[in-house]
Amino acid sequence: MALKKMLSGNEAVARGAWEAGVQVASAYPGTPSTEILENFALFPGVYAEWATNEKVAVDVAVGAAYAGKRALAAMKHVGLNVAADSFMYASMTGIEAGLVIVSADDPAMHSSQNEQDNRTFAKFARVPCLEPSDSQEAKDLTVAAFDLSERFDTPVLLRLTTRICHSTGAVELGERGAVPAEAKPFPRNPAKYVMVPGNAIKRHPVIEERIRAIAEFANDFPFNRIERRGRALGILTSGVSYQYAREVFPEASILKLGMSWPLPERLIRDFAASVERLIVLEELDPFIEEGVRLMGIACEGKSIFPLTGEFDPARVRAAAVRAGLLPAPVTEAAPAPEVAPLPARPPVLCPGCPHRPTFYVLNKLKVPVNGDIGCYTLGLIPPLSAIHTCGCMGAGIAVAHGAAQAGSPERHVAVIGDSTFFHTGIPALINVAYNQSPVVTVILDNRITGMTGHQPNPGTGQTLMGKETTLVELEPLVRACGVKHVRTLSALDVKEIEKTLKEYIKLDEPSVLIVQEPCALLPEARRKWTPLEVLAERCNGCTLCFRIGCPAILKSEELDEKTGRPKALIDASLCTGCEVCAQICPRDAITFRPDSVFVEKAR
Repeated sequence: MALKKMLSGNEAVARGAWEAGVQVASAYPGTPSTEILENFALFPGVYAEWATNEKVAVDVAVGAAYAGKRALAAMKHVGLNVAADSFMYASMTGIEAGLVIVSADDPAMHSSQNEQDNRTFAKFARVPCLEPSDSQEAKDLTVAAFDLSERFDTPVLLRLTTRICHSTGAVELGERGAVPAEAKPFPRNPAKYVMVPGNAIKRHPVIEERIRAIAEFANDFPFNRIERRGRALGILTSGVSYQYAREVFPEASILKLGMSWPLPERLIRDFAASVERLIVLEELDPFIEEGVRLMGIACEGKSIFPLTGEFDPARVRAAAVRAGLLPAPVTEAAPAPEVAPLPARPPVLCPGCPHRPTFYVLNKLKVPVNGDIGCYTLGLIPPLSAIHTCGCMGAGIAVAHGAAQAGSPERHVAVIGDSTFFHTGIPALINVAYNQSPVVTVILDNRITGMTGHQPNPGTGQTLMGKETTLVELEPLVRACGVKHVRTLSALDVKEIEKTLKEYIKLDEPSVLIVQEPCALLPEARRKWTPLEVLAERCNGCTLCFRIGCPAILKSEELDEKTGRPKALIDASLCTGCEVCAQICPRDAITFRPDSVFVEKAR
């Protein structure tokens, strides 16, 4: 009897890659895809790495596939934007061994700046796109993707969504497939692998013919299947939307596509002819719907179901009722019990977060701040309110440069995390240095990739596989980029940060401030946690400590006799003892640890 195990979709993809004989995997962490590589790295006989960015990850996987080893690259949906150049050339060249690129899309933007539908990338690149509808298919389609890749000499896009990535289901486990003991001799085939124009123009007809052959194969692809029930209604769907179709339309016939590109035209025509009304149920873009319409087949989709956001059974059912696909409920649902509204819980930087002092100072200086993607984006939340733009990974530095060159009368500051700086910040900083823009860049170095769950990066000195490695020092790297004014400070030293930023803002050339302190949630930081306390007899409710936005600082019920304002109170269960509040308190009303590096300065 086959062994079954409860796995999330991400864990299932990792298992499928291992069973498929993948030997090399590279990724950049990004929710909802992060756990794929973290789990794959635990299997024996594999090499897994965190790459500096998604383009590098795809190039690494391509190189391994050229060398004859099955390879995988994983990323969240916006990561494929970064990797698009490599994704496109990999389609043009083809491969020697199976190559799969995983894109984890994020409908409803649970942890993203957009909710793009990356099935369009598959069509754009002329590569097949597979979409699992549960954890079992996440594993099985990963295995199938590698077979498909080698059969048609193509990369394959495996498109997940957040609900598939993070939902758990029973998965039947298999054994690891055959793995070549040694890499093949590296191919010497310039006509196929060197994409100069003369070669590329010959490859284009090849990939067009390849996608036509895959489209024919799709008609018999075992994960494209028809479930025949009633004739009145047919649902064409893919991915997690299949689960909603089964629940909401139990009497409808269903065509579930495990391969959503290229579309299996013959299969779709057969299904459409067997039902009276054809409905396409898909999250985000009308991708399948438009393809079916181009076949000349009448169908409905986005005229019924929402174009944006994540689906669930209730949302699908409500849309179906509005469209007359389902009858309205005959009886009203029982009224929900009355409950008090939950208190608001806006996102906020953690207690003791080393980014907080920098944003406190930037807010105080009233300068425009161009932000970036990371947990430090929460610097936009009041009372810090110190982020004014944020677009994508690595954009902040270049946006600040563009504003400066456009003649913005204010001095622009760009903030970027250490992992994001390695990801795409370095080219932007070189551009600033090369063009001598008076941009102040602050690198928030918390010694880890914090937002996605503490993955190592080139600045941590450790690889994904747990191997000690070269630690890239930021200050020498920044100087090598051509920046003369560079300083590294403790991220918790409020006075020095303010002094340095005031100095840098007056310069007419590039400058970089590196503020360095471990993330408050790292084990080495947690071991040093020592709560502070407020001396109520000294506090006069001046409110300065409230302006740093620390969740550990509360308003006391005790009011100051003169001002009538609430005094401060520190929640010892949350306080990390970072001492930022103590540094800005003008009345020494917050006590310090005896061994604090700031005691003498504050006194």
